[in-house]
Amino acid sequence: MSTILTETHGAIARITLNRPEKYNSMDWGTAKALQDALDAAEKDEVVRCIVITGAGKGFCAGQDLGQASNPDDIDFARLVEEQYNAIIRCLRKIEKPIVAAVNGVAAGAGANIALACDIVVAAQSASFVQAFSKISLIPDSGGTFFLPRLVGLGRALALTMLAEKVSADEAAQMGMIWRAYPDESFAAEVEKLVASLAALPTKALGLTKKAMNSAFENSLEQQLAMEKELQVEAGKTQDFREGVQAFLEKRKPVFSGK
Repeated sequence: MSTILTETHGAIARITLNRPEKYNSMDWGTAKALQDALDAAEKDEVVRCIVITGAGKGFCAGQDLGQASNPDDIDFARLVEEQYNAIIRCLRKIEKPIVAAVNGVAAGAGANIALACDIVVAAQSASFVQAFSKISLIPDSGGTFFLPRLVGLGRALALTMLAEKVSADEAAQMGMIWRAYPDESFAAEVEKLVASLAALPTKALGLTKKAMNSAFENSLEQQLAMEKELQVEAGKTQDFREGVQAFLEKRKPVFSGK
């Protein structure tokens, strides 16, 4: 059985982590399959929004510790670089909106893969936990980059050192995720969200993501220069012309993603 399920409906690509018996924890094969699925969605010109979720009761429980059963044999440099760093780079470079639909526990690298997505929503029964300190490791998969930017340095240090579980509602309240939805309406809310994103001007969203990726590293002058450059690019899209025409005609724009 494939550890990653992919399906495309119209402009929406859905990627499902599919190791429910292991709470969708990552091993070498799953990590590579996820990278391949992301690459395929990036290259598919029809796809305008990507959603990542998990099968069963979990989103992703992080590293499959069965793969790390003998600590002396673990090549941490290869494990982190080829499994997790590669996934995070994929998520951030794709110039299409990516939604993490967290349906259950997101732990360790699984939590940080979710936080590296553009918009994170969760079922109210879901939870997030930076479980690394429980096995004497540090947060990886971009956790030390994204978490303090989302919730602040002090809170990020407490969450990672104490490894306390955070409910979906708490995560939304502290700004870690966008929204938490009741379990019974979660699937419907995710579909509404991704349908809305898929109907927006994809090129402009991708350029916005590109600008945001640099926002914490650039000086103000560098960021202003980048905004100018990307705005010129956005202004050349078909969707810009459609947006202006729709405004003038007082109608809802119909964007093509081009």
